[in-house]
Amino acid sequence: MTDTEILRIAAIMAVLQIVSDGENEADVGREYGEAWAQDHRRMAVGRSSLLRHRTGNTAWR
Repeated sequence: MTDTEILRIAAIMAVLQIVSDGENEADVGREYGEAWAQDHRRMAVGRSSLLRHRTGNTAWR
């Protein structure tokens, strides 16, 4: 391989690396999601609503 081919391959690999650094597709399912989705999941399994959960965590002053 010539130096030009090696540089071309390196440039292509660099572009592919930058493009693929966006989001890891495996991590999408681990995100909490929108508030309404969190609330729906909590209520579906019998827990309190997200509003009550968030207000219950405040410290008394």
